Amino acid sequence: MVSSCQPIRDDLAACLLASDCVVKEGNSPKDCLQSHLRDLPMDCQHLYKSYVECRRGLLDMRKRFRGMAPTPGRSNLAPGSTTNVETAASSGTDASQQVPP
Repeated sequence: MVSSCQPIRDDLAACLLASDCVVKEGNSPKDCLQSHLRDLPMDCQHLYKSYVECRRGLLDMRKRFRGMAPTPGRSNLAPGSTTNVETAASSGTDASQQVPP
């Protein structure tokens, strides 16, 4: 298993094992993903979609060349700067005119 998708896979497994499909109905996690995907909580559905996209990205040559897209939780810093790109753009000042401290 490729380690770059492993954290998403672990979160998906934990979500599936805690879902009603596995706990109350007694289905296996595999059966829940194959037959009862719409009955799963939205968190599990989103994790499954993220996992599929991660696995697809491993095979996509364009993403291999460009790299994976940044995750939404990471800050968007300008290169060599300590200010966010969005804050510099939204403040009405030109980011190239700002001098890093």
